[in-house]
Amino acid sequence: MGAGSHGTGMSKKSPLDDPEQATFAWARYKRLMRFMFLLTAGIVAIAMALLYDGESEASVHYYIAIALGIGFTMLLASALMGLVFLSAGTGHDDSIGKDD
Repeated sequence: MGAGSHGTGMSKKSPLDDPEQATFAWARYKRLMRFMFLLTAGIVAIAMALLYDGESEASVHYYIAIALGIGFTMLLASALMGLVFLSAGTGHDDSIGKDD
């Protein structure tokens, strides 16, 4: 093989190509995301309750920014980790071919 050539081996079929397994895996992912959304909403509510004292001169924009920052960070992290769990848990990662 010359420089820049790739192996011609075929990768194995992914378990996510099976509609039944894919449906189960995506349903589990959606269940995880629903749970994480509820947990995130709870954490944001607790953070707002702890930060708000009624006497500070912080504007409403401060509280909106903190709520969005915490919420976006938690949801993005849980979405990405959920995709990692989905890929590894279904065997999709194992279906990727390796060059010898």
